[in-house]
Amino acid sequence: MEATETRVAIIGIIVEDDSSVEELNALLHEYGRYIIGRMGIPYHKKGINVISIAVDAPQDVISALSGKVGKLEGISTKTAYSKVTSQ
Repeated sequence: MEATETRVAIIGIIVEDDSSVEELNALLHEYGRYIIGRMGIPYHKKGINVISIAVDAPQDVISALSGKVGKLEGISTKTAYSKVTSQ
């Protein structure tokens, strides 16, 4: 069986509307096996939450997660990929 190539990436998430937080957490749970770490910072002054998700996953999995998160109401996301790949 051939090993799947993975990449390390950071998915930056800004939550401006709490109405989608339950869906966001469900997605993160669904992709949990790929998540290396997660850091959430509530920014009370602006009424938002800033979340950083570090992942190690195949390119298509990272894109799928980022795309699904980005479609949630009141949530913005951006992904930065490392140039390093591994098997």
